[in-house]
Amino acid sequence: MNMEKVSLDTRVQLLGMLSVLAGLLFVGLEMRQSQRIAIGAQQQTRAQMGMESAFHWSDNGMDTSVFFRANARDLTKEEISFLRSDANVWWYVYESDFEQYELGLMEEEVWQAKLRGIESYYNLCVARDIYQDRSPMFSENFKEVVQSMQDKCNE
Repeated sequence: MNMEKVSLDTRVQLLGMLSVLAGLLFVGLEMRQSQRIAIGAQQQTRAQMGMESAFHWSDNGMDTSVFFRANARDLTKEEISFLRSDANVWWYVYESDFEQYELGLMEEEVWQAKLRGIESYYNLCVARDIYQDRSPMFSENFKEVVQSMQDKCNE
């Protein structure tokens, strides 16, 4: 009888440990799903900001392709003004992107694309002073990333 009682106690403890393990596994899967949902929501927010920026340009009768010729001498004062406003907004976005990347909330492939965007805005010479004015408010790590990029404005 004593042998059966120990065996029953051991079985109950084993069942309890397996239940705890199953619970932890479930919580882990839920956390993973929550992180995926958060990453998806962040990507959607970034896409929405890009669309809003494009609508801002088109609502004012301008083409967003101005950005790709931003250092050309044929930009109007209005186009330069829009580019500068756009740059100011995107520096907020890229700073936030950097923090999300550092926290592990952004995949490497997305971050590499963001780096190309950061470099584009860093080399938007008509708006370089916006970065310089804002940089004291950026984290040192983010400034290091930006300043490691090729400087096409001072070549």
